[in-house]
Amino acid sequence: MTAGAIDFGPGFIAVLAAVGLLALVVCFLIGSISPATLLASLFGKDVRGSGSGNPGATNAGRILGVKWGVLVGVLDVLKGFVPCWFLAGFMGVTASAVCGLAVVLGHMFSPLLKWRGGKGVATTLGVLLAVSPWIALIALVVFGLGLATLKRVGEASVVTCLVLVVVGVLQGLGVVDVARLGATGVGWVVVILALLVLARHKRNILIGLERRRRAVHRP
Repeated sequence: MTAGAIDFGPGFIAVLAAVGLLALVVCFLIGSISPATLLASLFGKDVRGSGSGNPGATNAGRILGVKWGVLVGVLDVLKGFVPCWFLAGFMGVTASAVCGLAVVLGHMFSPLLKWRGGKGVATTLGVLLAVSPWIALIALVVFGLGLATLKRVGEASVVTCLVLVVVGVLQGLGVVDVARLGATGVGWVVVILALLVLARHKRNILIGLERRRRAVHRP
């Protein structure tokens, strides 16, 4: 091996794997911190026992007031954005996106909340802003249009996730480079993120379908 060359032997690979695992664990723990729960506790309230029971921005807004709900939303976005933005410069965009997945999983299944958590919409947006601003822009536009049309945050989130699944698949297959990165791996992470958020909105989906069924059959 020549002087100054990097040894890509088993030792290097082991260190690289350890660093990657550590990054995933740290990101999961960051995601598990719940701004909604912490802020509510300052007011002697429990977002998990009031309203929808979801420790997210929408429910925090119902219980604590709009300005506090907005603050929770901003903090949840930053929770996804900051670690992914920081790691992207060291690990690359695709690896950073995978770490973003760990943040969202921590948010959804927080060990600090007995493995319960929020639906992950704002945190997912933060991850997208860090790894692919263009895909994040698409998500924001679709969400805005969906909210203006459907008047419900949950249903607008569902529509946004369905669009993200399509965008992610196209990015993953290399059909289009929406992310403007040439990184197909980011597309598949986007698909997984969107499917996770959709799974957390199962109740919203069922309620929305039932509401529309009644509207169709209303005399």
